[in-house]
Amino acid sequence: MSWLAVLLLAGAALAAAVLLLRIPRGAITLLAATLLFGLAGYAWQGSPGMPSAPGTVAIPPPGLDELSIKSRRAFYDETSLPSRFLITSDAFARRGDQIRAAAFANSAIRENPRDSEAWTALGNALVEHAEGRLTPAALDAFREGALAAPRDPAPMFFLGFAFLRDGSPERALLIWEQILKAAPENARWRPAMAQRVARLRALMGSRGQPAP
Repeated sequence: MSWLAVLLLAGAALAAAVLLLRIPRGAITLLAATLLFGLAGYAWQGSPGMPSAPGTVAIPPPGLDELSIKSRRAFYDETSLPSRFLITSDAFARRGDQIRAAAFANSAIRENPRDSEAWTALGNALVEHAEGRLTPAALDAFREGALAAPRDPAPMFFLGFAFLRDGSPERALLIWEQILKAAPENARWRPAMAQRVARLRALMGSRGQPAP
């Protein structure tokens, strides 16, 4: 039955070309040969008798970009949304388009130069674009974020994380310890910060690196 349907479709296509499109007589032979060639290829490669199966969509696990955004948002009030430019920046960062992510973070900064979260997002985008290296531009972005809001720990936390990725765990630990020391006792991100400091200390101790 499957082959019969294929042949009927091919015949209908040929009839429509002749009767409706009124192709020239000389082109009918060429069209018929093309259809015949297509049928021969389908007979060789196709499997019309194979039962259908529902397709499956592989959902990739969240990447470093998504984890970075979630970690950044953990430092801020859940009821306070970032600016519209920063939301768009995060969307591009999740797709791996760090250039556009940085551009929209810059737009958020132009709208509000004291938006430390936008400065942090800009620094993260620049680090990701440099494949994990802490470039001078990214370093400036984190520093500007810290100057814009000295009580906001996010810029310095991600500066420490950038140092860690760039091969300077001792600088990362020093920065994170300072953040933890200055953290309010009731800060909801304090327990996670304490765990990070403890893990980094343990990692450096296992590698024989002295703590600063």
